[in-house]
Amino acid sequence: MAAVLNSVRAFFTPQTFHIEAENPGDVVARENLLDRAMGPGRRRKSSEKLRKGRIPADGLALVARDNDGHVIGTVRLWNVEAGVTPEGLPLPALLLGPLAVDSLHEGKGIGAALMRAAISEAANRGHGAVLLVGDAPYYERFGFFAAKTQHLVMPGPFERHRFLALELKDGWLDGAAGMLVASGRKLSY
Repeated sequence: MAAVLNSVRAFFTPQTFHIEAENPGDVVARENLLDRAMGPGRRRKSSEKLRKGRIPADGLALVARDNDGHVIGTVRLWNVEAGVTPEGLPLPALLLGPLAVDSLHEGKGIGAALMRAAISEAANRGHGAVLLVGDAPYYERFGFFAAKTQHLVMPGPFERHRFLALELKDGWLDGAAGMLVASGRKLSY
């Protein structure tokens, strides 16, 4: 009975977007969306220093598309080293960002769906933690908190209370300290 009820709800609830892997044809649409959503200063952020000249982590560049196939949302995750472990070893992690949704499509749950998809895919791929710089009230509902980043720093200015982490594996960030460093594959020109 529950399956029938869910299929009836699905029938009456129109799907206004879907999420899939980003493809090379999405570059212009993604960059235009990010420029509109983040403004002209988006390339000066500390997070950008970790992304510049790098390729997103394998399988972790996602877009939301409307029913006509237009990119209306984006999220990407990047390989970083989250400082070092207490033993002095580099600690692999992911840096999430930017997350953006076209202003014409805000309030439809697209950002939340992109977050859930990104977190799920990162966990499925065996990653230990995801870090980001963002608004705590928004990201806390996905399990991101500042407590796990207290001994980590970004390369450049950042607001401590906005530097958040989610452990995908319990205890992954225990004892981690130091500066985030880019570790992903370099972009070939």
